[in-house]
Amino acid sequence: MFSNQLSGVSHIEKKNLGLLLIIGWLYTLGIYLSNIFVNIFLWKQTEDLLLLALYNLSIYLAQTLIFVLLGKWAKRIDRVIILRAGIFVISVFFISVLLLSTKASDLYYVLGILIGTGYGLFWLAYNILMFEVTEPYTRDFFNGMFGALQSLSGIIGPVSAGWIIKVLTGYKGYLTIFFISFVLFILAIICSIFLQRRSVEGDYNIKEVIKEGKRNRQWFWMLSAHMFQGIREGVFLFLIGLWVYVGTQSELIVGVYNMIYAIASFIMYQVVARIVRPDNRKILILVGSIFLFLSVFWLLISDQPLDFYIYAGVLGVFLPLFFAPFTSISYDVIGQARNARDYRVEYIIFRDIVLNSGRALSLILFIIGLNYVSSDDWMKYSVIIFGVGYFISGLIIFKIQKLNQHSYE
Repeated sequence: MFSNQLSGVSHIEKKNLGLLLIIGWLYTLGIYLSNIFVNIFLWKQTEDLLLLALYNLSIYLAQTLIFVLLGKWAKRIDRVIILRAGIFVISVFFISVLLLSTKASDLYYVLGILIGTGYGLFWLAYNILMFEVTEPYTRDFFNGMFGALQSLSGIIGPVSAGWIIKVLTGYKGYLTIFFISFVLFILAIICSIFLQRRSVEGDYNIKEVIKEGKRNRQWFWMLSAHMFQGIREGVFLFLIGLWVYVGTQSELIVGVYNMIYAIASFIMYQVVARIVRPDNRKILILVGSIFLFLSVFWLLISDQPLDFYIYAGVLGVFLPLFFAPFTSISYDVIGQARNARDYRVEYIIFRDIVLNSGRALSLILFIIGLNYVSSDDWMKYSVIIFGVGYFISGLIIFKIQKLNQHSYE
C-alpha cells in the first residue's frame, strides 16, 4: 500500500521493518484483547477513584524504575531477550488478575508494579529496536503503519473479547481470552528470532546523555515536549475510559467507544502515513494538539452514548495527526545528538524516563487534588488542567524546528 514510500530501501531494511511491525501488532492485539477493562474491573470492586489513581501511579513508577535500574542491560544483553522478558511478565499479570478475581483490588499495588515492570521491559527493548531498524527516510512510514496496526488491534480486541465472554460465560471466557493473548505473545517472540540487530559497543553512560541537554537545546526542548506529553497521558490514559463507564454504566458502550476510536485512528494513520513529510510535521502536530485540547470541553458536556462516540471519533482523527510526526521528530533529534551512534540506548532510555516521570507527576498531582476537591468536580477540572499537555508539546516542537533551521544556516 505504501510501497512508494519504501522505494530505494534495501531488502534487509524492509524485512526488519516488517518484522518489527508484526511484533508490535501481535503485542498490542494481545494487550487490547485482555487489558481494556482492568480499570473498570477494579472500579466495580471498590468505586474508589483514589485506588485507581494509585494503581496507575504504581504502573508508571515501576516502568520508570525499570528504565533507570535496568537500562544498562539493553547495552549488555540482546534487546530481544529483554523484549521477551517483558512479554512474559505481562502474561503473568493477566494470569494473576484471573486467579485473584474479586480480591484483585486488595493487591492493586502489586498488580500495578507487575504490569508496569512488563511494560518497562517491553518498551525498553522495542523503542531501541525501532530506532535501530528505522532511518530518517523510513520513520514516518513506520510510525504511520505502526499506529494503523495499533488501531486495528483496538478494533479487533475489545469486540472479540466481549463476544467471547458473552458466549463462554464465567471464567471460561476469561481463560480463553488470556490463552489467546498468550499465543499472540508467543508468536511475537518467534518473530523476534528473525530480527537483524545492530551491536552496541561501549559502556553504559547515562550521564553523557543528561549533560547533552545543557549543550544541545534541541534535545533539551524535546525532553520538555515528552514531559508535557506524559503529564497529559498519566491522567487521561486511565480516567477517560472510566469516565465513559461512569457516565453510561455500560461496558458495552465502553467497548463501542473504543472501537469507534480505533476505526477512526486506523483510517487516519493511513492518511497521515501518506501526507506527512519532514517539512509539514510541525503543522500537523500543532493542528492535532489544538483539536485534542478543544475536544476536552466537548467531553465535559457529554452525558449520552452518542456524545462519547463523537469524542472517540475526534480522538481517532487527531491523535494520529499529533503522534506520527511527533515520534519521527523525537527520533530525528536523538539521531542528530552528540555520539548518537554510541549512546543511542542511553538517549532512548532517558527520553522514556522523562516521559514516564511526566505521567507519574500528573497522577501525583491528581491524587493531591482528590484530597481538596470532590471526586466529581476534580475529574472535570483535571481533564482541563492536564489536557493542555499535548498543546504545550506542540508549541515546543515549533521551538525545536526553529533551532534546527538555525543550525543549518
